[in-house]
Order: sequence, then C-alpha cells, then structure tokens
Amino acid sequence: MPRMRIGSWTLPHPVFVAPMAGVTDRPYRRLCKALGAAYAVSEMAASNPRLWNSVKTSRRIDHEGEPDPVAVQIAGSDPEMMAEAARFNIEKGARIIDINMGCPVKKVCNVASGSALLRDEALVVRILRSVVDACRPYDVPVTLKTRTGWDPESRNAVRIGMLAQDIGIAALTLHGRTRCDFYQGEAEYDTIREVKSTLEIPVVANGDIDSPEKAKRVLEYTGADAVMIGRAAQGRPWIFREISHYLATGTRLAPPTWGELRHNLLDHLEDHYRFYGEYTGVRTARKHIGWYLDGLPQAEGLRQHINSSETTSDQIAALQRWFDQFPTNETIMTHAQAA
Repeated sequence: MPRMRIGSWTLPHPVFVAPMAGVTDRPYRRLCKALGAAYAVSEMAASNPRLWNSVKTSRRIDHEGEPDPVAVQIAGSDPEMMAEAARFNIEKGARIIDINMGCPVKKVCNVASGSALLRDEALVVRILRSVVDACRPYDVPVTLKTRTGWDPESRNAVRIGMLAQDIGIAALTLHGRTRCDFYQGEAEYDTIREVKSTLEIPVVANGDIDSPEKAKRVLEYTGADAVMIGRAAQGRPWIFREISHYLATGTRLAPPTWGELRHNLLDHLEDHYRFYGEYTGVRTARKHIGWYLDGLPQAEGLRQHINSSETTSDQIAALQRWFDQFPTNETIMTHAQAA
C-alpha cells in the first residue's frame, strides 16, 4: 500500500480516525491506534482563549501517552484567534494542526464556524493563511477538513481545495456531503474524485465508509490517498485493522472473539474512567458501551443496567457477568450476522 505523507510525517497505511465531538477523546484515539488506525485527529478544540482553561478543553488537549503524530483539530471564525489556538496547541504537544470547516452542527454554524465558513471564501482564505503562517516557524503542517459545499446548489470544494493548496495546506479531508445534508442520505464521492484529480496535495475521503470492501471501492473510485472512518468505528474500533488488512491482502480478517471484545472493551473503559474520573466517567462511558453492545445477543437488559449505573465498578461488574456466558475463543456474531 502507498504511504501518505503529511508534512514530515509518513503514515504507515491509509486508514484514519475521523475527529468526532464527544467521541475521539484521548482514550478512544489510543485504542483506535492500538487496533490499527494509522492516524487520529482529536475532537474539535475551541479557538476562543477564554475557553482554554475549561475542564472540557483541558481534556481535549491532553495527549499524554498518545503515539505521534498528535493531531489537534481547531475551530473558529476569527483568523487571529485561530492562529493563536494553533500556537497554543503546538505548545501542548500538537504535531499537526487540523482546521475544521466541516462541522454541520447548528451551534457551530451559528457562530460562522465549521461548515458555515464555506459560504465566505474570502474568510476561508484569511483563516487558512493565518494558521499556516502561525505554524510555519514550528515546522508543523496544517490540514483542512471540510465538506463539498454549503448545499447541493453551491458545491465549492474544488475552489476551496485549490485555495487551500495555494496557501500551503498539507492535506485535505473531504466529507462527501454538503452542510445542509448533515448526515442524511448517502455520501457522494464524485466531488471527492474531482477534487483529487485537481489537487496535488493528499486528499482523504470521508463519509459512509463502513467496511473493508467499501473502503477499497472509495479509494479506487476517487483516487484518494486515504480514507477516514467516523461513525462506523463507534463500538467497532477494530475496523481499522480490518480495512488495512483487506487493502494490503485482499482478504478479510476474522471478526474478534468474545475474549478479544472483552479485553478491548474493558481496557477502553479503564482508560476512560481514569481520564474522566468517577462521576463523569460513568456517564460518558454509557454511549461507548451502548455502541459495543449494539446488535449483540442478550444485550438489551445489560444496556438498561449500564445506563442506570452510578458507579464505574458496577458497570464493570455487569459487563463481566454478561461476558461470562460466552466462550472466550468463539467469534462474536451480531443478530444481523446470525440472520
């Protein structure tokens, strides 16, 4: 498999973790990298300096024990604030800065940030230039994650990509939807293909890539240099090794065994609890556990118990009892697979 470069960093294979707010925290990024992801970008960090000392932001810029290259995504609409945020995160350990111009969430777009910026190309230029200039003295590359446009009638990803390349952006990740599509319908890859054929910098394809076969088809169709996996990795972090193995060999890896699932889930939770503490950890773990359990046999009662648990020890004990009923060396099978 060809290796993609971002600045001076050479990545071992083209399967990456997408930044997801409330999901891609340090424990999750570490787990995904351990299970085969070549690269992971942090969840979105605010560019407003008044928020940098908040508990939420402090967690989002905590990279202790995370393998390099540490990549931090920043979001905002003020060029100087974005430049300052880039410098701040470099001092905190970032080795790559990613700019968010793709988030479709209303509270982000309402402050002219995220994908709302696609409606103001002049401001896009000022932000990109400001951040690239701020990062250049540190020899830190800057990447951009964006969407195909604001709405289907105003797709401008090719123009945005050309502007970004001219300014010095090192790589572009493109989600195959407009902002107004949110996550509805199916991602389209024609725009990604057009952008890739136009640009010389690496292009990463994102959107609805949920299997090794889909990843291969998208790479072949678009010509993209890598794929970025988001929602399909929730509760299924081994998808990165499955895809990279398939791209390298053309064969599928066997699904995890119950023993592997148990080990990965409980290790993830221990790291998660240490990171967030008891009160927040038990609550923020619920969504992750729910994703792992989705489609698995005899899981509904366990899910209800997990969501009402008030202590981390109770969550762990409930999961241990549930896992005890399955043979350690047997491959896991969801309801859909069984059907």
